[in-house]
Amino acid sequence: MNAPMVKSEGVHKSFGSLQVLKGIDLEVQRGEVFCLVGPSGSGKSTFLRCINHLEKIDSGRLSVDGELVGYRQHGDKLYELKDRDAAKKRREIGMVFQRFNLFPHMTVMQNVIEAPIRVRGESADVARARAVRLLDRVGLSGKADAYPRQLSGGQQQRVAIARALAMEPKLMLFDEPTSALDPELVGEVLDVMRQLAVDGMTMIVVTHEMGFAREVGDSLVFMDDGIVVEKGHPRDVLTNPQHERTKAFLSKVL
Repeated sequence: MNAPMVKSEGVHKSFGSLQVLKGIDLEVQRGEVFCLVGPSGSGKSTFLRCINHLEKIDSGRLSVDGELVGYRQHGDKLYELKDRDAAKKRREIGMVFQRFNLFPHMTVMQNVIEAPIRVRGESADVARARAVRLLDRVGLSGKADAYPRQLSGGQQQRVAIARALAMEPKLMLFDEPTSALDPELVGEVLDVMRQLAVDGMTMIVVTHEMGFAREVGDSLVFMDDGIVVEKGHPRDVLTNPQHERTKAFLSKVL
């Protein structure tokens, strides 16, 4: 249990001739809130998608909870898992995107129980009981029968968080979860994330919310042009950055 929840060793990823990740070395400890910040195009979201094998890495090693992501090792060689086996591993990792990606033709309750029933084979009663608890947890206990179009953006994002939690993940990935929200709705989503942190959920958060990173984060990494430029405790990096590139970025966002 002392092994990190996420370990990235020399991870590279390219799209054609565009090299997006240029050797990422990171560790995320269990129960840690790990914040990734940096300009658009720096590779943050791509790295997040590599963690649950939505994107395949080109080289390096990436493991979650001590197991390689998307591959198995035999001797000195790595072999890519079949899509079905990779999908099984992905069930253990929750992800919340910028856009809420809710099923518009389903109610809130149906959105939350769909994956546990269809993917895990749970009974409707078990899935529904958990969904009731999760909707209460994210402050939406009265919205179970509503459709996404009847909800605000903040409410939809909280449903998306409940839906991810319904699979009982060991790790939660957040890809700029508040960037698509009106400013007055950001707080209600961050409050849910704060409570997840209090509850001990391991979280990797790509964010521009520096106040959240400073208040809730345990570690902060500044990425630029596919590399880790600076990392440390959020308060240290945000108040006393050591690299000129970090200083230039923070001068524009703080």
